[in-house]
Amino acid sequence: FAGGVGAVSYLAGKGEVSPKISADKPDPINVVERDDTPLSNPAASPEAEQSGVQKTPVQRAIEAARNGEAVEKREFRDKLSGGGTGPEMVVVPAGRFVMGSPAGEKGRDDNEGPTRTVVISKPFAVGKYEVTWTEWERCVSAGGCDNAGPVGAGGDHGWGKGSRPVINVSWNDAQAYVTWLSRETGENYRLLSEAEWEYAARAGTMTKFSWGDQDPTCSRGARNGANNWTCSSLSTEPVGFSAANAYGLHDMHGSVWEWTQDCWNDSYNGAPSTGVAWEGGDCSRRVLRGGSFYSDPQDLRSASRYADNAGNRYISIGFRLARSLED
Repeated sequence: FAGGVGAVSYLAGKGEVSPKISADKPDPINVVERDDTPLSNPAASPEAEQSGVQKTPVQRAIEAARNGEAVEKREFRDKLSGGGTGPEMVVVPAGRFVMGSPAGEKGRDDNEGPTRTVVISKPFAVGKYEVTWTEWERCVSAGGCDNAGPVGAGGDHGWGKGSRPVINVSWNDAQAYVTWLSRETGENYRLLSEAEWEYAARAGTMTKFSWGDQDPTCSRGARNGANNWTCSSLSTEPVGFSAANAYGLHDMHGSVWEWTQDCWNDSYNGAPSTGVAWEGGDCSRRVLRGGSFYSDPQDLRSASRYADNAGNRYISIGFRLARSLED
C-alpha cells in the first residue's frame, strides 16, 4: 500500500482519505510572476542609506529577495530572548501564481482544482528546512511545548533526532511551537497558509515538481532528490536531503508531510484569491502538504494535498515555519 490512498490509510490509522469531488475544468497552465516593486520600509530606502540608517538583517534579506539576489543573501535568523537564535529563515518575494494542477497532470486528484490565480501581496519568510528535533526540544526545555504527545505517539521511532525533522507532532503541537517562538523573538511566526506553501514549493515553476516533471530520485542533494517511498530507508533523514529550490527551500517534496494553517475543503471553489489561510470549511481537519518518506512520488507533487485531524500525530508528519514581515 505504498503512497496514495494506501499510504494515507496507514498514516491515518482509520483508513480515512481526502474526499474527492468533480472539479471544474482548470486553467491550462500555471504562471508565476515576481513582484519587483520597491521596498516601502523607509529604513531600507536609498535615502535611508545616505542618511546613515543601517538596514537590519531582515531588511537586507527582503531587499535581496525583491532584487533576485543569491539565496544566501535572503537568509536570516532571529535572536531568541533566552539566548541563541531561531531556525534559519529565507525571504520569499511577493508575486502571483496559478494554484492547483491542470487536468492532464499525471497523479492529479480532483481536490486540486479548480485552478485559480492567487496573489501573494507581500514578501514573507519561510523555514529553510522543516522544524528539527533539536529546535523542537529547545521549545520543550523552555516550557513552551509539551513533549508528552509526541513521545506517547512514538517519538523519533528509533531513527534519531538532532537535525532530522520532528515527527509525531499534531497541528496543535505546531501551534504551540509557533506561539513560543513568536514570544521568544517578538516576531509573528506561524504556519504557512496552503497558498503560501504551494507558491513557495513551486518557486516560479509550472511543473509537477519544482525541478520539472521528472520523478524524484533517492540521491541526497540531487537536483530531483526527495526522500519518498521508493527509497530504501523508509525513515526520516536529516533535513536538507533535497537540493534547495529556486527560493532556497529544502525538502518541499518528500521527507515529512507539513501542516499548514488552512481548514480542509475538498475543492478550491470559494477559496481566497490572496495568500491568506482559508479558515472556513472543516476546521477539525487541517491541510497537509509535500508528501513524505512514506508517499508515492505522485503525492510529492507541488499541487498534491491531504488533510488530517488537528490532534493526530504520525511518524510521517512534521511542520515548517512561516514568519510575517513588516512593510
